[in-house]
Amino acid sequence: MKYKIIVESEEVEDFRRDILIDEDATFLDLSNTILKSCDYPDDQMTSFYICENNWERRQQITRVDCSDIYSDTRSMEDTTLAEIIDEGYNRMEYVFDPINERTFLVRVKGEVQGYGEPEVVRSEGKAPKQTKDLDIVTKVTGDDLLFGDAFSDDEGFNSDEISLDGYEISDSI
Repeated sequence: MKYKIIVESEEVEDFRRDILIDEDATFLDLSNTILKSCDYPDDQMTSFYICENNWERRQQITRVDCSDIYSDTRSMEDTTLAEIIDEGYNRMEYVFDPINERTFLVRVKGEVQGYGEPEVVRSEGKAPKQTKDLDIVTKVTGDDLLFGDAFSDDEGFNSDEISLDGYEISDSI
């Protein structure tokens, strides 16, 4: 038996992936299939959250086994899809950008006959960028530290306007 799984994004309206995957596949197999379908590298600490029907998060399924630290987690490698679906859950969030907590909504839409490798049977829209850039871009040029446009104004920066009274500056470390 294979599960039909739909992956959607709240960020990109026309993004959708439909995946057929064996019921005995692990969450790591599903994660790898999602990453590949989006052309994402496998370099983030992705995870799944099992959700109630109202998308309220329950248990987390992590990339790395954290069960010795957090008792309410499972590892992707050791948890099959059937284990969770047999518990009555059919909604999950897939965290593909853990730093910014960006997710895909994942729903199990049914079962079909068959077995074999996971396959993407429907691919619509372009996936959102996997990670968002930080808003403040820094670079050092000479003695100046520039923060993109985050601290600039129309008048620019004039070092003569800064009063160092009250600050003790030393050349020794």
